[in-house]
Amino acid sequence: MTDLIAPTDRSRDLSQSLEHLGPDEALKADSDQLRGTIKTSLLDRLTGSVTPTDTKLMKFHGIYQQDDRDLRDERRRQKLEPAYQFMARVRLPGGVCTPAQWLKLDELARAYGQETLRLTTRQTFQFHWLLKHDLKATLQGLHEVLLDTIAACGDDSRGVMASVNPHLSALHAEVYRYARQASDHAIPRMPAYHEIWYGEERVASSEPEEPFYGRTYLPRKFKIGFAIPPINDIDVYAQDLGFIAIAERGKLAGFNVAIGGGMGRTDQASATYPRLADVIGFVEADKVLAVCDAVMGLQRDYGDRRDRSHARFKYTIDDRGLDWITAEIELRLGFGLQPARPFDFTANGDALGWQVGEDGRHHLTLFIENGRIANHPGRALMDFLRAVARIHTGSFRLTPNQNLIIAEIAPQARAGIKALLTEYGLGASKGESGLRLNSMACVALPTCGLAMAESERYLPHLLDKLEEILRSHGLTDEPITIRMSGCPNGCSRPYIAEIGLTGRAPGKYNLYLGGGFHGQRLNKMYLENVGETALLAALDKTLGHFAREQQEGERFGDFVIRAGYVAEVKAGRDFNA
Repeated sequence: MTDLIAPTDRSRDLSQSLEHLGPDEALKADSDQLRGTIKTSLLDRLTGSVTPTDTKLMKFHGIYQQDDRDLRDERRRQKLEPAYQFMARVRLPGGVCTPAQWLKLDELARAYGQETLRLTTRQTFQFHWLLKHDLKATLQGLHEVLLDTIAACGDDSRGVMASVNPHLSALHAEVYRYARQASDHAIPRMPAYHEIWYGEERVASSEPEEPFYGRTYLPRKFKIGFAIPPINDIDVYAQDLGFIAIAERGKLAGFNVAIGGGMGRTDQASATYPRLADVIGFVEADKVLAVCDAVMGLQRDYGDRRDRSHARFKYTIDDRGLDWITAEIELRLGFGLQPARPFDFTANGDALGWQVGEDGRHHLTLFIENGRIANHPGRALMDFLRAVARIHTGSFRLTPNQNLIIAEIAPQARAGIKALLTEYGLGASKGESGLRLNSMACVALPTCGLAMAESERYLPHLLDKLEEILRSHGLTDEPITIRMSGCPNGCSRPYIAEIGLTGRAPGKYNLYLGGGFHGQRLNKMYLENVGETALLAALDKTLGHFAREQQEGERFGDFVIRAGYVAEVKAGRDFNA
């Protein structure tokens, strides 16, 4: 990374003695730059797991150790260790994937991932069900098509997102280029990754391995995203650092800079809360990497390294004040930010179906429920996409809403794609409601160790029942955002949905209402720790009221505030009030 930070500040985390760091910070400092004992753990055939320390370090390598929780009780009764397996998340800036890369991902998923791929809410792929002895083969397979999992997890810059708008082909391409540069620029160098997974030799050097990140990296994860108005599909206000593209006469002029977004929280802990980012100014496009350095460097030097629940950038901002943070960013940049320029968001969903871009090429956006790529009876989605990748000359684009665009289709190739849709049972619309088409869920059970309740496996069934309610009120086609997460961490960004659900216990959820339709407002808790009967009753009541008294152009999230069901959340700290 560009060395924009004074050495005394850059080494702030290194100057702290270990007794003044939290346990995870000390672990990173002692990890030999994320090597730990991962090589040895991978060789241990007596267990399907790695050591607890290596489990944490492998997150920086894009890998989470998990176990099949559906089998956990039975295996405990049989006195067997948990059914350990791993999730690996691909680094895919802006969600753009080539056909050759898709074919390799498909091949690896069929070989090692139980014949399924997961499209995430951050525009990338996740493999689940990987066994320890298959991890190297999986990562080396990705390497063959220039993909990796570096920094897809861990206390570093996570995967960089970018808006997807097929209509704006030239602008999207330019913004994607900056997103790709930011991703390549902001990730750790991580020689450990190349040594462990690719078998490269360690090279001795007098230079620090991580001149920007140091020995303790960042206090927590750090998320970057690029949005292109009028569509806020990346939920730019949920990013630690957001760049909002400003176009003038169809050309990219630069970016408004937004800082301090984040969804994670802990139930019953009022000091934790989701927060929306603040727009602090405008920069020309060629200043993007400098802004990344300045903002990430500030969080590296001033973020909380004792209490991980308080270590996200949003808390650093609220503790020190937005004015102080902005001034410090400008000091590190060496220039002042310009005033933010006008922009307008109107939605954050995807335009499904066929579209034609400004360059004349065609694009097909497919609704992928909860991002799950698999074959189902009569709807062979995974086989269809493999068949497309074998003939497609454009690209695939993963959307932040867990959907997929077969992009840059030549006009003469459209008929071939349509024929494949029919062949694999995907040609006819299933008549999904506006609510279902604007739904998202995290994976949750059975693989996520943090999940308190179902999410991906449950939301489609809940939507079946909600669609009956929508039909009874004449709201089937009304676009309403609904998002479900299996725990309070908010991976599906539920706290900015018009209807948000977070798991509390098996079959129990918190219900939140009143988020902004295009991600501009947090929602507010309406019911706490309730089951399906109470959820359906509450939504029947509020949706019915909405159908009767909706004003022209009014969104459901706006209505529930106007009607007094929940108060409007003005700032993150108000969320738990």
